Amino acid sequence: MRVAAEVAEALAHGRPVVALESTLISHGLPHPRNLEVAGQVEAAVRTGGAVPATVAVVAGEVRVGLDERGLQTIAAGESVVKCGVRDLAPVAARGAHGATTVAATAHLAAGVGIRLFATGGLGGVHRGARETWDESADLETLARTRIAVVCSGVKSILDVAATLERLETLSVPVLGYRTDRFPGFYLTESEHPVTWRVDSPDEVAAVMAAQYELGIDAAIVVGNPLPAEDQLDPALHDRTLRSGLEAAERDRVTGKDVTPFLLEHFRVETSGASLEANVGLVTRNARLAAQIAAVGAAP
Repeated sequence: MRVAAEVAEALAHGRPVVALESTLISHGLPHPRNLEVAGQVEAAVRTGGAVPATVAVVAGEVRVGLDERGLQTIAAGESVVKCGVRDLAPVAARGAHGATTVAATAHLAAGVGIRLFATGGLGGVHRGARETWDESADLETLARTRIAVVCSGVKSILDVAATLERLETLSVPVLGYRTDRFPGFYLTESEHPVTWRVDSPDEVAAVMAAQYELGIDAAIVVGNPLPAEDQLDPALHDRTLRSGLEAAERDRVTGKDVTPFLLEHFRVETSGASLEANVGLVTRNARLAAQIAAVGAAP
């Protein structure tokens, strides 16, 4: 594992750092738009007062903090593996390139002492999971990882209610940032309430401090919703979701292929509007995570 010099120095001196995943770069956006967005998200972290640490595997080496060449490799590579925690060792052993998911990013970031992580939407329980047992590894990893994850809910293509039930069972606290309802990813809010509301970075940092002092090893999920004016049109969202689920069933798409299949379906059917909503929410989450990290690192 290699920790970038800037990241290592910040951690050594107690300065704020925010981890960023790399799956969005390699599997979520087309090239070269993905490279532009990677830079935009890192810039948002710096604007918020923290050092960005994009996580990936480059030629078998885990990197916490990517330089320009590393970002180029992940953004433009044709054989970049989507890496959950279970994939890290095989990818590293084979000297391959890997883009880290929420679970893998959280695991690696927490391992070097990073306390904040920003992403778009979490993975969760898939629709029809009673028959398929299809559940993202994100959930179990968050249950045992000390990190706060700023996100815009779980991807709305998933079973949101079941995902929230699993997070409760796994003792992962969910905070709504300036909202009483769990964010809806592409949509400002879902129909599901949150148990705890926070209205400032200071409040989030206080919850983090209490969680660590109490010896609770689970992550904290901070749900940061898109503004209503930036959300996807709800009617368009619902139509696209229905047609995407039907297409996935018709084409027998299963397992970890379901999410990228549906996200691409959204991109095509919404003429790119879902992609821009995704970019907007990731950027906002990165900025908020940096603000929280800056509070937590303050003397």
